[in-house]
Amino acid sequence: MSIRITGIIALLAALAATPAQADRIKDLASIQGVRNNQLVGYGIVVGLDGTGDQTTQTPFTVQSILSMLRNMGVNLPPGTNLQLKNVAAVMVTANLPPFAKSGQTLDVTVSSMGNAKSLRGGTLLMTPLKGADSQVYAMAQGSLLVGGVGASSGGSSVQVNHLSAGRVPAGATVERAVPTDVGQGEFVNLELNQADFTTATRMVDTINRNFGAGTAVALDGRMVRVNAPMDNNQRIAFISRMENLSVNPGEDIARVILNARTGSIVMNKEVRLDTVAVAHGNLSVVISSEPLVSQPNAFSQGQTVTADQAQIEIKEKKGELVMLKAGVSLGEVVKALNAVGASPQDLLAILQAMKAAGALKADLEII
Repeated sequence: MSIRITGIIALLAALAATPAQADRIKDLASIQGVRNNQLVGYGIVVGLDGTGDQTTQTPFTVQSILSMLRNMGVNLPPGTNLQLKNVAAVMVTANLPPFAKSGQTLDVTVSSMGNAKSLRGGTLLMTPLKGADSQVYAMAQGSLLVGGVGASSGGSSVQVNHLSAGRVPAGATVERAVPTDVGQGEFVNLELNQADFTTATRMVDTINRNFGAGTAVALDGRMVRVNAPMDNNQRIAFISRMENLSVNPGEDIARVILNARTGSIVMNKEVRLDTVAVAHGNLSVVISSEPLVSQPNAFSQGQTVTADQAQIEIKEKKGELVMLKAGVSLGEVVKALNAVGASPQDLLAILQAMKAAGALKADLEII
């Protein structure tokens, strides 16, 4: 185990010492206005093998079927009680990419909103997909592809993966395009994925060095305004060349991510540690119960009595004071934390205490 930990520490130290590599502008920023749009719709899945919604508990499924049949010219007598087992009400979602044109196809995700046991083998009926403005931008229909599988018999069941959600590859057809303007007038605005004044300044210098002084101006730590050609063909070629330029981004903010549910701890290479002393001990409480049986003597006409005798034991592991020296690299920080000998769950509390004491030079983010 010690050899393995030493190898991990050496690897982290090597990664921390590696100089930052240049990234393309397209990896650091996006063009303002060029964005995805979310679509959503309510639909019906049919053809299920008895694994659909229980209509007594999901009345909206019955209402949807009655409305659909009425639109198709099928009028059922009032008070008709439908017992449908092969139908499920679903929500359909899709992502409309920028520059999508009418006639293009999209993948859609279908998710059960009732109590259907499985959507496997079902077919999604024609479903309009709407945007945030309540306008229909695509129509979805097709056979579902569900990655899970399950079976049940005699009160026992086996299930692998998820059965109440699936996808329809190329299941939606775009009916309306979303206008996407590449830039505003003579300018194209670049929005950095992460606001950073250093990265914005270096991006401006790189663009001006390749296209001439005054081409790019940083408006703030997130947006860079670029003077682009007015002709659409020349503008596309200009953007293609610009987004492939390499820029050395600024150093990341020192950050430690703590997952309190799983005990996972992730820190980037900028994390630093000041000299600090840490003492850590585990406190455990053990409660055991031992049954005691009281048996009366013969011919005493007594009754057998059963009682439980509980024993409570409190154990506290001795925690020695450990001095952690200042770490100037991620490898040294990892080595110092391993010296404490605490479990990942214990390190969550130790790191928070170090941050409160001012010894941990990083932002703590708990997810």
